[in-house]
Amino acid sequence: MAHNSRVWNYWLGGKDNYAVDQEVGERIAGMFPSIAEVARADRAFLGRSVSYLAGEAGARQFLDIGTGLPTADNTHEVAQRIAPDARIVYVDNDPIVLTHARALLAGTPEGVTAYVDADAHDPGAVLRSASATLDLRRPVAVMMLGILNFVLDTDKARSIVRTLMDALPSGSHLVLTHPTLELGGEGNAQAMAFWNENATPPITARSRAEFASFLDGLEIVEPGIVSCARWGAPRAAEVPQFGAVGRKP
Repeated sequence: MAHNSRVWNYWLGGKDNYAVDQEVGERIAGMFPSIAEVARADRAFLGRSVSYLAGEAGARQFLDIGTGLPTADNTHEVAQRIAPDARIVYVDNDPIVLTHARALLAGTPEGVTAYVDADAHDPGAVLRSASATLDLRRPVAVMMLGILNFVLDTDKARSIVRTLMDALPSGSHLVLTHPTLELGGEGNAQAMAFWNENATPPITARSRAEFASFLDGLEIVEPGIVSCARWGAPRAAEVPQFGAVGRKP
């Protein structure tokens, strides 16, 4: 069966995927031709949001949950170019991802780059694992790009976010992207149904209001909730993937 991290890698032009991933990726692209643009826009959003956080916002600790297979300009590379002393913890529960990450992702001597095996469905375990590398008494930027869409129950997804952010101090940030049937994404419905029959883990889209609920209690950084392609790039073509950065007051 195809797996999300490998299919996503295929859409990004990577080599860490198999024939089954390529076949599902092509079938999805046939139903939803802009999916590769979504993948690239999500990746570009990561670069812009981490640049903002490490630069203007002064973030020095990052917790990247649902890392995916390494490509170019991963979170620690972007952050440590700006702040060499930045500390980054990658979290995934896919052994293939963790093996590749440990082999390929090396940080700066001044900073720290670590990898932990934990499931986003268990935020307590994520925090416990991360606390070996990050000082959770100081602000942390939590990255959850394209990960809450694999938590099918919206109340559960909100609870995961709340648990993470409640454990962190004022000045912490939450960075989210999430697919939607809005923003021209109506074609996503058929593609997601095919995905859920032929790949793992299952996925769901959410509305703007549902996405906004994950940011309750946070100050949403300008430009607010937008297509992730347009966060920091206002003239870019929209893709049906929300993106936002929130700050804990």
